[in-house]
Amino acid sequence: MNNKMKVSGFVLAIALILSVEVNAQEIRALDKSPLDLAVFRPDGRGTTPAVRIIYSRPMKNGRKMLGDKEPYGKVWRLGANQTTEINLYRDMTFAGKKLKAGNYTMYVIPNENSWTIIFNSNLYTWGAFDYDASKNVMTIDVPVKKASKTREAFGMAFDGQGGNGKLLMAWEEVEVLIPFSY
Repeated sequence: MNNKMKVSGFVLAIALILSVEVNAQEIRALDKSPLDLAVFRPDGRGTTPAVRIIYSRPMKNGRKMLGDKEPYGKVWRLGANQTTEINLYRDMTFAGKKLKAGNYTMYVIPNENSWTIIFNSNLYTWGAFDYDASKNVMTIDVPVKKASKTREAFGMAFDGQGGNGKLLMAWEEVEVLIPFSY
């Protein structure tokens, strides 16, 4: 066997080893509760945002969620996976209460007719497992209204212009609107 063949055989062996290593680290399946983002840009697309929310979107998947899987009267992470985070780039007012610019986690205590929205200073937590009420910065109560359609996935979206708007949270047959301004 000449040197050229030895080198080719060695290169082939290394390539096979590397391909086995790459295949062993396959990308896992897509998350069943995908990460999502809601951003409010008061002056439209391409302008500096005032607020951003990062959350995961749980799905109903044939289940009853609010009032069952996510029981009424208990703290919920307001989404799935890691706790929902809100980034305020300026001081803002939500439902008449002021909150300073900064980063917070958001939780909710859902009830049939209203939700208690919680802004908390304990960052980088998973679910409601690390929820610490002593770190609550602000809470607001907002009414629940019947949605015009059923939503399979939990979602959040901003609507508004200038320094005024609403944050919509919706899932199943429920909608919650939180007015905000700055």
